[in-house]
Amino acid sequence: MSVSKKSFSDAASLYTIENKNGMQVVVSDFGGVLQALRVPDKNGDLVDVVCGYDTVEEYQNNPQYQGQLVGRFANRIGGAEFTLQGETYKLDANEGKNVLHGGFKPYGIRMWDARTEENAVEFTLLSPDGDQGMPGNAAISVIYRLSEENALHIKYHAVADKDTYFNLTNHAYFNLAGHDSGTIMDQYMQLACSKITAIDAEFIPTGELMDVTGTAMDFLEEKQIGRDIDMRECEQIQMGNGYDHNYVIDEPGYDKPFVRCFSEKSGIVMEGYTDLPGVQVYSGNNMGAVKGGKGGAYYPCHGGFCLETQYFPDTPNKSNFPSCFYQAGQAFESETIYKFPKL
Repeated sequence: MSVSKKSFSDAASLYTIENKNGMQVVVSDFGGVLQALRVPDKNGDLVDVVCGYDTVEEYQNNPQYQGQLVGRFANRIGGAEFTLQGETYKLDANEGKNVLHGGFKPYGIRMWDARTEENAVEFTLLSPDGDQGMPGNAAISVIYRLSEENALHIKYHAVADKDTYFNLTNHAYFNLAGHDSGTIMDQYMQLACSKITAIDAEFIPTGELMDVTGTAMDFLEEKQIGRDIDMRECEQIQMGNGYDHNYVIDEPGYDKPFVRCFSEKSGIVMEGYTDLPGVQVYSGNNMGAVKGGKGGAYYPCHGGFCLETQYFPDTPNKSNFPSCFYQAGQAFESETIYKFPKL
């Protein structure tokens, strides 16, 4: 196992973690981005299964949030405000009247402090009181760790000096046939998720936990991502212009994967595990609007999929959702694991 470092810009660096199988995790202290994830395919050749960019400048102008660490509250908060203990907090309305991924000053375009271990890189960030409109000075840590068993661990830790909300995630776009291979529509996905949080036309949860069984939203049995994506008679598909929904994980934890994905082309299998209650499944519906990717690749519409493990969107305004409230001094801790087992 090794960790190497090289320049990414005058201020930023790229860190590469490599295990005995040749699998590589490449991350940067700019935005804490997951810049590359190289995994052995069925022939033993390394395939980069994460979309991204070659320069810091491209990550600075990154409307797709490619590979970024996201917080203090990932996903959306309706009306860009919430009330906590009688006080109303106004947030940046960067998506219509709502806030998405922290607003105009996302964590994914900031410099993080970095520390390396034998098989890991830790990024830390201090988010001051009032940052993004959120209460409390927050100390945030994210550790990317690679195991010899071809598993990527992403561990989150955050604590603030005031009562606050935490919801941290990573916004990687996966394409298991290779980041430059075209769309993910023929790749397979299975989700251990019986419900979604139904959304309105602004992608804000209505509060309803909708059963997906037998609908276009149903991934309880393995199917190709593109099989039902054009079923416009499904209202939720219409609302999301494809898949852009929070799935409610039936059994959060590390005993059972919440997702299994597979590419016939590469033979690569990916399983996901998390202790969080939800995952935003996004089918890259707007990817074609951005030109240019790593190595000059063009990422088309549906050129990657996201699995953003999370508390539910708009949780601060939905009392029936699992709480993401943390008292002053109480630590938010979570871990998401992506395993790449051999067939």
